[in-house]
Amino acid sequence: MAAGSKDRRERAAAAREAAQAGEKRRERTVRIIGAAAVVVVVAGIIGAAVIARNSDSGSASGVEVVEPDPNAPVPEGAFGADSQWAYGVPYGTGSENVPVLELWEDFQCPACASLEEANGAGMAELAETGVVQLVWRPTGFLDRNLGNDASNRAIGAWGCAMDAGFTREFHDALYASVPEVEGDGWPNEDFIAIGEQIGISGSDLDTFEQCVDDGIYRPWAANSTQEFYDANVGGTPFGTINGQEVPNATLADRAALLAAVTEAAGS
Repeated sequence: MAAGSKDRRERAAAAREAAQAGEKRRERTVRIIGAAAVVVVVAGIIGAAVIARNSDSGSASGVEVVEPDPNAPVPEGAFGADSQWAYGVPYGTGSENVPVLELWEDFQCPACASLEEANGAGMAELAETGVVQLVWRPTGFLDRNLGNDASNRAIGAWGCAMDAGFTREFHDALYASVPEVEGDGWPNEDFIAIGEQIGISGSDLDTFEQCVDDGIYRPWAANSTQEFYDANVGGTPFGTINGQEVPNATLADRAALLAAVTEAAGS
């Protein structure tokens, strides 16, 4: 057990060093390129949006396929099956009187990672200041496309982090760690290292690790993915404000998104 903890600490330290190095590179890029970088990122999001395959596609071979289960537990804070946003994850302080920003994402989706890099903080800020109700809608449809189960396991691990009180932290850290090679995914030990990196510790870390390894919330992930199919969403990332589709270019731009939310609030 001590050796495992040491390994996790070493992985967490390595992850922190990589994140710090990446942050320094991003800061240099912003200083040098300025606004042009935003244009490139937005173009990448628009051009690389991942398209969903039909829900009747064959199961990925050689991986564990977890089926939807309406009786499965949901993480702390997530919506249940009877909600308008079934199995979604609300975030922020927005009241029922402000616009609802829904965002469908797959943790393996590179365009989703680009969107989060471009304006994830902006969307979270709108939610934290009560300007919108933000609802993250997780989907694992890319597992079928890529022949793995990494998206389902990532969503399940996120649920474990939600129980520990690290909803946004784990969400953001996962998108910051999307593998460079699409389809490589993450082993479970990476989720544990990320959890430790963002501050889950002590007995909470032990509980988190057990939750991840047991796949407690993988059926919840499958339920949310089925909602994605049932809603006939064409791909990810996909956002709406009060049910009306929002272009990815708007989602990726802080000022443009605020303008769209302000317009929706006044209509």
